[in-house]
Amino acid sequence: MADGPTVINSGGGGTAVIAVIVAVVALVIVLFATGVIDLGGGGGGGNVDIKVDVPAVEAPAAPAPAN
Repeated sequence: MADGPTVINSGGGGTAVIAVIVAVVALVIVLFATGVIDLGGGGGGGNVDIKVDVPAVEAPAAPAPAN
């Protein structure tokens, strides 16, 4: 005869795994929606020409070495 209540494991531990999977899928959907992940290569990203004006730098004149 048993001394205490009989505990039957119903196997409900899988709900945590499902919750993690749903959270990851939701995060990926949010990243697609915000444009962080862009598989199509869209977004108008083309060649961008950037011009930077910098002053010319010349080395100081040094005398030729004697042989």
